[in-house]
Amino acid sequence: MNVVRYLINFGVNPAALAYAMTTLGSAMINNIFSFYYVKLFLNKYKISEGSFHQSQVVYMVWNAINDPLFGYLQDNSKVPCCSQRRLSILYGAPLYSLAFLLAWFPWRSYASGDWLSGLHLMVALCAFDGMLTFVLLAQCALFAEISSHHQSRLRLVKYSQVASLIGSSSVLFCGVLSKNMEDFAAFQAFTVMIAILSCVCMLYTGLHSESRFDNKGSESDAVGSVDQSAFSFSMLRTLTWQIMTDRDFQLFVLMNFFQVFILAFFNNFTMIFAEHLIPPDVLPSLAKSIMYGAGFICPQLLVLSCEKLLHGIGYYRIILFTFYVEAGMAAIMLALGPQHYYILSFFLTVNMVIIQAAFSLFGLPLADIIDTDLQKYKRSSPLSSMVFGTNALFTKPAQSLAPMIALNVLNQFGYEQLKDAGRDSNPSALESLHSVMFYLVCLVPMCVSAVQILAWRQFSIRSSHTVDTKYIDG
Repeated sequence: MNVVRYLINFGVNPAALAYAMTTLGSAMINNIFSFYYVKLFLNKYKISEGSFHQSQVVYMVWNAINDPLFGYLQDNSKVPCCSQRRLSILYGAPLYSLAFLLAWFPWRSYASGDWLSGLHLMVALCAFDGMLTFVLLAQCALFAEISSHHQSRLRLVKYSQVASLIGSSSVLFCGVLSKNMEDFAAFQAFTVMIAILSCVCMLYTGLHSESRFDNKGSESDAVGSVDQSAFSFSMLRTLTWQIMTDRDFQLFVLMNFFQVFILAFFNNFTMIFAEHLIPPDVLPSLAKSIMYGAGFICPQLLVLSCEKLLHGIGYYRIILFTFYVEAGMAAIMLALGPQHYYILSFFLTVNMVIIQAAFSLFGLPLADIIDTDLQKYKRSSPLSSMVFGTNALFTKPAQSLAPMIALNVLNQFGYEQLKDAGRDSNPSALESLHSVMFYLVCLVPMCVSAVQILAWRQFSIRSSHTVDTKYIDG
C-alpha cells in the first residue's frame, strides 16, 4: 500500500503501471526473438530449408492450438495460478524468460544441414510461444478486465506504449553491442541480461496487478445449468462457436491475420533485405543498427502522439488510414525502383513503424468485442482469454507462414547459395535475387493492405470512443 500511495503522489496510476510492466518485459525479449531468430538459424546454424519448414509447420500447429486451450483454461480453471491473471503472469514469467534463451545457445557445433539444428529450432519456437501465450493471454485479459471505461483503456494503451518504447530499445542496443550479431558472444551475454530484466518486470505485474473479476466465480451462461468451472470440451465448443459466429470478430480476425503476416514478414526479413539491397558503403553497420532500432522504437512514439486522435476519432479510422498509407507507400517505392537506397531504407523503416503502431491498437477492438459478447449472452464475467485465444487460433499461423513463404520464394532464386557469398557471387544470379527481394518488399504490403481495407471497412464497432462505459465496473 505504501508503494501505491507513493506512485499516486507522483501522478502515476498504479494499475496501469502494473499492467505495463509486463509489456516492458515482453517487449525486451519478443522483439529480439522475432528479429534475430530467422537469420541466426539460416546463416549461423545453417539449418536446411526442409528442417526450417518442418519446424515452422510444427510451430504453426502448436501456435494455433495453444491459444484457445490456454484461453479456456484461464477463463474456467479453479486452479488460482491459471484462473487469476496476476498469478498466471507471476508463475509464468520466469519460464517465459528461460524459454527466450533456448534459441541463442547451440546444442553443439552445427554442420550445414544438421538435423539437430532443426530440432533445436522446433523446441525453441514451441517453448517460447507456449510461455509467451500463457503470460500474454493473461495480460490481454487484464486489458479488458481492469476497467470497462474507454478512457481507462486508453490510459492502459498509453502506459503500455511507453513501456514498449523502452523495451523495444533492446533491439537497438543488441545490434550496436553485438555488431548486428557478428560478435556472437556479446550477443549471447546481452540476451541473458535482457532475460533477467524482463523477468523482473513481469514479476512486478504478478505481484501488483488486479482484475475486477478475480473474486468472481465464472458461470456458464451459454450451457444452461452446466458449471463453467468444470472442464468440458462440449462447453469449450459451444463458447468458441458463440465467439466465432460474431461478424465483427470474423472481420477482425481476417484483418488481423494479414497484420500478423506482414508484421512477421518485416520483423524476420528486414535485416536480410537491408543487407542485400542497401550497399554497406551507403549505410554502414552502425547506421543499419539504428535503422533497425528505429523500426521497433518509433511505433510507440507514433501511438503516443496519436493519443488525442484516439480520443477524438477512435481507433477504427486510424487503423483504416494506416492501411491506405502502407499501400500508397509501397506503390510509390515500386515506381521509384531499388536504386534509390536512402528512400528504400526510409521505406523499410517507416513500414515497420506503421505496421507495428497499428498492431499496438488491436487490443481496443478486441476489448470492444469482449464487451459486446458479455452483453449479448448476459455473462456474469467476460470470456476475455477465450476471445483473445480464439483470435490467436486463426491469426498465429501467419507468424509461421510468412517466413516459410518468403524463404521458399528467395530460395527459388538462389538465396541459400548466395547468402554467404555476398557481392562476390555471380552478378547475374545476385541481381536476380535482389530483384525478387525488392518486389517482395513492395508487393507484399500492397496486396496485404488491399485485403485489410476490404475487411476493416465492414467492421461495425466504430464509436466506442464516444461511449463512457458499456457496463458497470464491479
